[in-house]
Parts: sequence; C-alpha cells; structure tokens
Amino acid sequence: MRLFRSDRGQSGLGSGEGGKMAASSVCRAGCAAGRTLLRGPRSSPALMSLMRNRGAATYAQALHNIPETQVTCLDNGLRVASEESGQPTCTVGVWIGLGSRYESEKNNGAGYFVEHLAFKGTKKRPCATFEKEVESMGAHLNSYTSREQTAYFMKALSKDLPRAVEILADIVQNCSLEDSQIEKERNTILQELQEIDSNLTDVVFDYLHATAFQGTALSRTVEGTTETIRHLTRADLATYIDTHYKAPRTVLAAAGGVSHEELVDLARQHLSGVPFQYKEDAVPIPPPCRFTGSEIRVRDDALPLAHVAIAVEGPGWSDADNIPLLLANSIIGRYDRTFGGGKNQSSRLATIAVENKLCQSFQTFNTCYSDTGLFGLHFVSDALNIEDTLHFAQGEWMRLCTSATDEEVKRAKNILRNALVAQLDGTTPVCENIGSHLLNYGRRISLAEWDARIAAVNARMVREVCSKYIYDKCPAVAAVGPIEQLPDYNRIRSAMYWLRF
Repeated sequence: MRLFRSDRGQSGLGSGEGGKMAASSVCRAGCAAGRTLLRGPRSSPALMSLMRNRGAATYAQALHNIPETQVTCLDNGLRVASEESGQPTCTVGVWIGLGSRYESEKNNGAGYFVEHLAFKGTKKRPCATFEKEVESMGAHLNSYTSREQTAYFMKALSKDLPRAVEILADIVQNCSLEDSQIEKERNTILQELQEIDSNLTDVVFDYLHATAFQGTALSRTVEGTTETIRHLTRADLATYIDTHYKAPRTVLAAAGGVSHEELVDLARQHLSGVPFQYKEDAVPIPPPCRFTGSEIRVRDDALPLAHVAIAVEGPGWSDADNIPLLLANSIIGRYDRTFGGGKNQSSRLATIAVENKLCQSFQTFNTCYSDTGLFGLHFVSDALNIEDTLHFAQGEWMRLCTSATDEEVKRAKNILRNALVAQLDGTTPVCENIGSHLLNYGRRISLAEWDARIAAVNARMVREVCSKYIYDKCPAVAAVGPIEQLPDYNRIRSAMYWLRF
C-alpha cells in the first residue's frame, strides 16, 4: 500500500498551481558507435518524406483514436465520467469543486485538515482496518487540496474497481473525525507548515497570491495559518464537510480498464446518498477576487539565493485567451543551470541567462482559477543578478507584445502539443484530467479539440493577447531572500511598456 498526499494543486492545460508545462531535453550519444546507431543507414529524400508524412498521419489519427469520455449525471447531480482503454489497471477518484477559496479567515485550512483526516479511518473502517484493506489491494491512494479543488483518487487493478469506489465513497461521506486523530493531525500539519516555510518556491508563490489578490479569498494559503490550525475544532471540520461536500460540485472519474456502465452502477450504489441541497437552494458561487498590482518584499540576506515572482492578471479556465498565453510561455520557455544545451537553446531568455550568467533557473506559469488567474515568471538568482534578470524577463514580455514571430509560434505549438500529450501518459493523469475538466469546463475537452485550438493561433494573435494582458499593466511582485538589488516597484512598473518614437 502507498498513501500519498500532493497538497500543492492540480495539473491541466492552464497549468494549475504549481503546475509546470514546458520541458527541454538533450539527447546525447556517448560514442561514435552510438552516434552511428542513432543515425542508421542513409535514406533517400523520397523515403524520408514518406516517413515524415506517415508520422504526421499517425499523430493525426492518434488524436481521434483516443477513447471517448462518457459522462452520466445521477439524480442527485453527481457526475460520473470515464475513459475505457482496456488496461489491466485503473485509476478512479472523486473530484470536488472545493478549496481554500471557499474558506473564511476563521476556518482557513479546514479543507486541508479534512483531507489529512481522510486517511485516518472512517465511521465504518477504523484507521488500522482502513490501511489493511487498501494494503491488501496493493493500491495507491492519493489526495490533494488546492485553492479551488479537492481530490481523492486510487490506482488499483481493474478487477478491484468496485472496492476502490466503495472505499472512496466511504472517505468522502463518512470521515470519522475522531478527537484523537484530529489532535494527531493538528500536530502533523503544524510541522508541515514549518517545512513549507523552508521551501522558498512555495513561499514566494503564496506571497504572490497574498499581494495579487489581497483582501480576497484567493489570498489565503491552502494549508491555513498556524493560528487557524491551532483553533480549528471538530465542530468546525464537521460544518465544513456538511456545507461543501455536495453532489452537484462532485465528479466521480475513472480511466483505464473500466466499464462506464459498471462505474455508474457503483456510483448509484455508493454515492446516491451524497446530499445535494444547499441552504441557499443553489450551488454557491465563489466570491469574486480582484487583482491588485502591488508587491511583497521579504529581505533576508542570510539566504544564499533570491526567489522572485512577477505576474499580471490572467484569464480564467474557460477563456480562449489561455491558448495564446500558453504559447507565449512556451516561447519564453524555462531554464535551469543543470540543463544541457548551454547558449544553444531555443529559448531566447535562456540563451541570455547562459551568456550573461544571470540566474540559477526561471520558469513561466499560467495559474488559472474559475474567473481569474496569474500569468507570470518566477526566477531564482544570486543577490547581484536580480536587476538584470528581471530586466531581460520584462524585455521578453514586451517583445512578445510587439514582435513575436511566426517561427517562434510554430516552435511553441510543437512544445505545447508535446506537453499536452505527455500529460495523458498513464491512467492517473488521464483520470485527473477528466475530473478537473468536468469541474473547470463542464465537459472533457478532447486532445483533438486542443490541437485544433492551438493550430488556429498565429503570431498576430499571440501579440494581441499578450498586449491585452501584459502591456502597460500593473504587475504583482513577490520576492524573498537577499533582494536589496530588486528595483523599486515604480521602476518595475515602468518596464511594462516601451517608449517608442
């Protein structure tokens, strides 16, 4: 048995929290013989053209040969979705449109707390019995909580699908909330909060949310604060579950060796009792969250490296502008000093970073929520290269707004297509994709549709969309570490446009 928690968000096209979309790889042949094997015999141009055409046809066929996602809605509003691929294993999970955005200042961290308690037994299964049953299946049980989603999912043999669904249904409906387990998990979470403080990447992104969405629900962290975790009671957790664990915002998703008819029957058997009525007689809409251009600086010269994140307000999940923005991020790329390639990289910003020894790493992100988002860049640098790294990063933004080229967009499309296909490698990513899509878009968007959307974008669209979201906009900035060299906010703001004569 393996019990995991992944508490930092979800993956998806919009690159959910913490999500990383693009990657680079360098293939080396270690010797002349290896290079000869990689090259193979010389082929004629006609044969090479035929092979290329065959590969393109295979990719196009693959887009349309992906199994159909079947969706059924139960009487209580709970949706059941599956993709059958005939594999000997399957992944099945429960996705709930619920996260820290639905919490208040008083109960911030309640969802994270409940997720911890899910693995500590139910009313039907004490903790020891629960763990033994999952272990006897050889299954992997996992969960995560983000700002807008909570998920519990299990990877198991296809023949164990009925038991997996029954266990997941028991988790979401009958969490025991024993006082002894609550106190034990309280101490565990307080220790985790200390560990999170040592992960400066997580810290800077939490600060970025805190300043960008200040005064709103998205400014709060998923884990809560030390103060709220210490004071949450059993009654608070029970109220949280009773208020938010409702059928209309829940999806039962499965992928792999599953039968949709069987899955629907299991859902009716075990999840028909999930309540569907709300006090307001309607599914609660998350409170609106406004974006504020602002900054948070936490200077600590004792730290060896500075972490800096800069972002503008991005679109929500369902906005069509996400595709051009993702292509823009693919053009900028990502970089780490451990990458091969040196200055011969496709990313212009990575080449500049290598040639000028600017930063340890940088990555772009497009974090989406239901009605807003964060589009930006995070980099890690020593104390003396912060200003230069930020200067070139903002310069790349301005270049995308004014002069992104067709060749760059063509390359970015290939990168994005590769990332989309790579996300669907295995039953667990597919299952997560199904669950997240139904919550974010109301349906599963096929890979063929994503491919068509990507193909429809050209350089002009990338320039226009980047100008819409980036050009002359007030950014949110968060920085931690030896950041004395970080420019004043007014200087950062003035670099969000070019004076051209």
